[in-house]
Amino acid sequence: MSAKTGYNGLQIGLHWLIAALICTNYLVSEGMEDAFDSMVEGEGGAEAASALVTNVHVYVGLAVLALAVLRLIVRFASGAPGAPGVPGSLGVMLAGLGHKALYLLMILVPALGAITWYGKTETTADAHVIAMNVMMLLALGHAVIAIFHQYVLKDGLLARMVRPE
Repeated sequence: MSAKTGYNGLQIGLHWLIAALICTNYLVSEGMEDAFDSMVEGEGGAEAASALVTNVHVYVGLAVLALAVLRLIVRFASGAPGAPGVPGSLGVMLAGLGHKALYLLMILVPALGAITWYGKTETTADAHVIAMNVMMLLALGHAVIAIFHQYVLKDGLLARMVRPE
């Protein structure tokens, strides 16, 4: 059996769909604290635009959670190509840790958000926000490293997440 050199179409589709949904939720997160406080305090009368943004944020978060779990299942079933570089090197180990952290956060962030929203639990709200910011920083680093590999090292790394194997 030869080593896997790329991702299949489902893996690529899930990657980009989850990335788009996470970015969407980050952009529409403004006002969620006020919406949460209003909900907990039992205040109604949220403006239609505010209610729409709140619903988008909550349901997109649930979609990210479900799709991230599906993505993990597909990854275990389909496998994934190894990180470029010398196996066991610091760069390869950091790439593995970075990917594991991103997978963990893709599940943890929306889970914390759901616990906060549906459980009306303020204690998890700050953890949700902190975890989201950490995830966004890791995702930014992930993107920068992929672009560096593609255009500076010219090793074709980015193509693995564009063209199905």
